[in-house]
Amino acid sequence: MTVILYLLGASLVLGGGGLAVFLWALRTGQFEDLDGASNRILYDENDR
Repeated sequence: MTVILYLLGASLVLGGGGLAVFLWALRTGQFEDLDGASNRILYDENDR
């Protein structure tokens, strides 16, 4: 029974950490330019 409480606590901590990282990524603009990254991968830097 005690193991279930430890696992529940660990899952809440990991879930909260994942949520915090996702919110940090939203606030710092990691998802701003989704089309730019997909276009940059198609072109080589030496072609320009």
